[in-house]
Amino acid sequence: MTSSVITLIVLCLNARTVTRPDMPETPSATPLLDDDALDRLDDFLESDRVNAEALDLIGTHGFLVALAIAPREIEPAVWIGELFHGEPTFTNDDERHDILGLLEALKANAISALEQGQLPELPFDLELGGIPPEETPVGDWCAGFMEGVFLDEPAWFEGNEENAATLLLPFMALSGLFDDEPDMADFSSDTQRQERLVSQLPELTLDLYLHYRVPPEKPKPSPRKKKPAGRKGRS
Repeated sequence: MTSSVITLIVLCLNARTVTRPDMPETPSATPLLDDDALDRLDDFLESDRVNAEALDLIGTHGFLVALAIAPREIEPAVWIGELFHGEPTFTNDDERHDILGLLEALKANAISALEQGQLPELPFDLELGGIPPEETPVGDWCAGFMEGVFLDEPAWFEGNEENAATLLLPFMALSGLFDDEPDMADFSSDTQRQERLVSQLPELTLDLYLHYRVPPEKPKPSPRKKKPAGRKGRS
């Protein structure tokens, strides 16, 4: 990420508090995979057949949700290589098909849920309990999400860099990836704001999807006014 974008994010952080209007009804969270499928992925990602630098289950979940929101499609060969940090050692073709199929299903289910205005169910409790975000699954998920953003960073920031930075700010700040930025210290010490953002993560994810994937409605053209009929001259 370029220094100019980081500077912009820090300025947004200091100048604004990310808030959302209260919704009359909050839609229920939608699981993106069932528990058995998540356990299957977890076992594989934690096995010694996967690079030690690969994302874990929580990071993978965030990574794939980011890909579901991304402004441009990323080729599977690219994101799979990034997720695993290389090619895992699959036992056979069946296992390869099974694991990659679960990853594709999680991404596709995220797209389907967000397209219908549903909130994705995140695989952790939406609270920090006084622990720094980077030491919790919240930070791992947001770091995985940001890894998905980094795959095609220009697409996320082109057009309106400041607006994109504001929308991505909660994910970046909670990820722990930018803690070396001096101005992030103010955020790190504001535990109430951190807790508020964590509780809003599903809604903020939907906000991002609507921003990048749902084009704004074009205003309907105004009906043409009828010209008054011309008066006939007197004979």
